[in-house]
Amino acid sequence: MEQERKMILQQRQVLFFLVLLGVSGAASELKQFSVVEEMERGSFVGNVAKTLGLEMGELSNRGARVVFKGKKECLELQAKTGDLLLREKLDREELCGPAESCVLPFKILLENPFQIVRAELIVEDINDHSPVFLDTEVVLKIPENTSPGTVFVLENAQDLDVGSNSLQNYAISPNSHFHSQIRNNSKGKRYPELVLDKTLDREEQPEVILTLTGVDGGAPPRSGTVQVRVLVVDINDNAPVFTQARYEAQIPEDSSIGSKIVTVSATDLDTGNNADISYTFLHASENIRNTFQLTEKSGELYLKQKLDFELTQSYVIDIQATDGGDLSGECTVIIQVIDLNDNPPELIISSLTSPIPENSPETVVAVFSVSDLDSGENGKVVCSIQDDLPFALKPSVENFYTLVTEGALDRESRAEYKITITVTDLGSPRLKSEHSITVLISDVNDNPPIFSQRAYKLYLQENNSPALHIGSVSASDRDSGINAQVTYSLLPPETGDLPLFSYISINSDNGYLYALRSLDYETIQTFQFTVRATDGGSPSLSSQALVQIVVQDENDNSPFVLYPLQNGTAPCNDLVPRAAEPGYLVTKVVAVDRDWGQNSWLSYQLIKATDPGLFTLWTHNGEVRTARPISDRDTIKQKLLVLVKDNGQPPLSTMATLNVLLVDGFSEPYIQFPDAPKEQVQTDSLTTFLVISLASISFLFLVSVIIFISIRLQKKRDAIVDGHFNPNGPLPGHLVDVSGTRTFSQKYQYEVCLGSDSGTSEFKFLKPIFPTLPPADGNGKDSIENSHLRNSFCFT
Repeated sequence: MEQERKMILQQRQVLFFLVLLGVSGAASELKQFSVVEEMERGSFVGNVAKTLGLEMGELSNRGARVVFKGKKECLELQAKTGDLLLREKLDREELCGPAESCVLPFKILLENPFQIVRAELIVEDINDHSPVFLDTEVVLKIPENTSPGTVFVLENAQDLDVGSNSLQNYAISPNSHFHSQIRNNSKGKRYPELVLDKTLDREEQPEVILTLTGVDGGAPPRSGTVQVRVLVVDINDNAPVFTQARYEAQIPEDSSIGSKIVTVSATDLDTGNNADISYTFLHASENIRNTFQLTEKSGELYLKQKLDFELTQSYVIDIQATDGGDLSGECTVIIQVIDLNDNPPELIISSLTSPIPENSPETVVAVFSVSDLDSGENGKVVCSIQDDLPFALKPSVENFYTLVTEGALDRESRAEYKITITVTDLGSPRLKSEHSITVLISDVNDNPPIFSQRAYKLYLQENNSPALHIGSVSASDRDSGINAQVTYSLLPPETGDLPLFSYISINSDNGYLYALRSLDYETIQTFQFTVRATDGGSPSLSSQALVQIVVQDENDNSPFVLYPLQNGTAPCNDLVPRAAEPGYLVTKVVAVDRDWGQNSWLSYQLIKATDPGLFTLWTHNGEVRTARPISDRDTIKQKLLVLVKDNGQPPLSTMATLNVLLVDGFSEPYIQFPDAPKEQVQTDSLTTFLVISLASISFLFLVSVIIFISIRLQKKRDAIVDGHFNPNGPLPGHLVDVSGTRTFSQKYQYEVCLGSDSGTSEFKFLKPIFPTLPPADGNGKDSIENSHLRNSFCFT
């Protein structure tokens, strides 16, 4: 497994090298621009569009920009015109120092499509510096026996300009003993020399004062002077000689000030003052004099200020040893600065795209470059970001990297990413730098609204006022902005049975539901509909929720008396034999209530009676029974007033009137008696008439019963064939008996009553009595096929 992993890693490295080589080849063409130093800011340098062969507006469309290494930006690119302008005034000496050519590399970065063009800005020199001698006076001690033609080396002048503008010539003031000449050293620099033309005589002239002039090649030329004092001394025929012609030393760049670097040593064969040697810098620049300190008597070289490998990697120092007779020898000290990992890597962001849409595919978020001023392993860097982010770093060319997304993002999971780019070098110890960027994710409408409940159940009291607020539905959307703005609407029912929009309305902004009209529980108990929530995105997304409205019953219907019927023109009388024992069932008050639940629970109360002690009324089922034996003193016609009351809050009630006739037997004919009792006169003729009448009535009753039963059986048989039973039209499905069983008993009962105001023996057949009530809905149907109905037959 380890071997396979190494092979895969090697293959990836080879592939990366080939890709990088291809990209580098594409960007290898070098473009050059030139500018003269000290030009004003905004000066025209060149036209990038023409140089790259692009149209004028193409640079702007491709997001062109100029990137310099480091933090100093010297040029400014006008993307619309393609003009390259100076961002600031340039000083060639400050930028490049003594280097002959001053070339500032930079890159032209095109983002779309991505392309890097290498370019150089050549800063041309102008003659803006005069030659300067570092010493104000040069003193030469020349023995009087010096032969003509002897050459004396003088200190050179420093000129910061380069090329033809640099120092070109030296001249000595006119005199009779010396002339000047120029010598070129191994580095190509020119140094002045003083040549003795005539032997000196200390007794004749102990001192000669000369003026040395350095002239550059500018137009017009600039010059600088220094005074040369020649002191004529006695004879010294041996010059100092160094033990080594070349000294080499290495010093770390973090060495402390005062550190000893090297000790140079020279000897002189002369004696006395002519052998007294002193050490000085020869042809040393100002930088060397500021950086190092040379002990004049011991020849020890010390560090005078901090070193920086990134500025100067090595120093070449010429040291002169001079004896007391002003004879001198020379040596060279080469100092190599050892690089340390003292510079952290630098990261420069070239472009940053934020925010980015959450559904974007692989997208370039940022382009940046990395660099390290150190060298070797200390200057090699690696880049990384956090592991738990959906982003990746991809290397480009010339130390450029791109930060890209690894796929589509989800703003609802995370709307903002703080990405820390860490750049670490490979030095020891390793140094790193971090740069944080914030990438915002913009929303896309990819989430539908979600209801807080899949189904809602709301309750509404019947007889509500119109525009009543019933309740609300609520949906939320994980998107943001207009994509999260939810509107509500009612969906039409799948069938047209329910006029939904005449019952319910919804506020499209907040989901509040309102009843448009008053509802009646006895007409509709429950209904349901669908609410849709739609967001404001494009295209919009939606979801649905089911809402069920349950209408709650109110006690708004009074009990209805089915028996005895209270609106009859000829009230029926219930017959009770005088021989009835206590507890005899006289009749039963049958009432119903269209309300539901406890609002339909009925109770019965005897309010008033002709003889209060004769009858008793059962509270729960409405049965009227005899409370005691009937005596002869009891009035024949008894009138009872019954109160039927429901159990609602507040309760509603209905009054029912019952007429009861006390008879000696069902064969007697009865006539309606007045309220006040009268003396009955019984005669034999009347008795005979009553017996005959009773027999006739009994016969007719039996015939009527047989006919009625036959008709009912035939109708029931037809109803069974049709699949339903409908006696005389639909009955309300919520009718219940007072016993609370919600069905009538299994038998039909019929009673015969005699109309006291009838003088004939004709029987009249009455159909079962049903109130005219609106039908109940399908949810509240009660079976009425086996209902118990009490029917009465009356004389007229």
